[in-house]
Amino acid sequence: MASKIKDIRFYRAVSKISKPIADATHQIDEIGFNIVEITTEKGVVGQGYLLAFNYSKNAIEGALKDVCEFVKGHEYQVYEMQRVRRDWDAQSEYFGNSGINNSAIAALNIAMWDAWGRENDLPVWKMLGACHKKVPVYGSGGWLSYTNQELLDEVLDYKARGFKAVKIKVGSPDMERDLERLRLCREALGSSVSIMMDANQGMDVPSALTLATKAKELNIHWFEEPVVHTDFAGYKMLRDNCGISLAMGEREYDCEALKHLIGLNALDLWQPDIVRLGGVESWLASASVANAYHLPALPHYYKDYDVPLLCTIQNAYGSESFDWIDGIIDNVMRVENGYAYPRTGPGWGFTFNADSLTEVK
Repeated sequence: MASKIKDIRFYRAVSKISKPIADATHQIDEIGFNIVEITTEKGVVGQGYLLAFNYSKNAIEGALKDVCEFVKGHEYQVYEMQRVRRDWDAQSEYFGNSGINNSAIAALNIAMWDAWGRENDLPVWKMLGACHKKVPVYGSGGWLSYTNQELLDEVLDYKARGFKAVKIKVGSPDMERDLERLRLCREALGSSVSIMMDANQGMDVPSALTLATKAKELNIHWFEEPVVHTDFAGYKMLRDNCGISLAMGEREYDCEALKHLIGLNALDLWQPDIVRLGGVESWLASASVANAYHLPALPHYYKDYDVPLLCTIQNAYGSESFDWIDGIIDNVMRVENGYAYPRTGPGWGFTFNADSLTEVK
């Protein structure tokens, strides 16, 4: 029998490998996280985290505080994720149900799924029903702030660990530097490892088209966020002309952009972000929309949640992999020979180490 949510707390944590990094549009000074932790009447604890870096700290913590106080003021059963989302959307509508408000409720939603799985002694992917036992995974990084040697060290480390694909950042002020980095990686990796490139919305359509045309000989697997995510006509033009598959979706808080791009036949890979979309149900809904139009799902960042969820959908394409939380959790995800395996423990199958958490009051 389920129990009610008794208490909610939230914390701040920083990756043990945190260091300044940069892509085409962001300077990231710290790899930081916010963690929501709920406790049920039965004493079961569930956690959900969001990647916050060092951005808008007061705004994120304020939204999380609002969510925690809102839920503690009601009597919700731990499995009532959709009821909580409905009520919170009504509460937060005045200032918008996207952006930070969506991210805050997502962290709570993920924590509720964790606690519900632990109460039932089942992993989330088994509760939802699975069709895969593993999913392809690619090594992500390739930051523009890296030296050439740092870049090569990273991609070669991924290859040594069995990864079959890596992603490199592009969008440098000097396009020749992007091409040089891509060529160095292709020479070092050979033909057995796929290479993708990600501009993080940092290019305009002409420059993205030029880069894609020049990089085609390097057999680039896909081009992620070449231009700003609202430029649907730009995505259409690039897909019709650049000769490389296009991926986007991580900036979206709902399915509207996905529907527009489907209507224009302007996208090849859908990249849902579980936190920006608002949680598990919204992630699954977006993957279902993509699947209806034969678009594979290739989620953004959250391997610890994405791999279990990808195991439950038909159009799973693969998962992005970072090692950022590995040093501050109790159970690192198994990644072997280019595949990630969902954890077998209850809920999401991992917990943040207590000594890595700083409670936010």
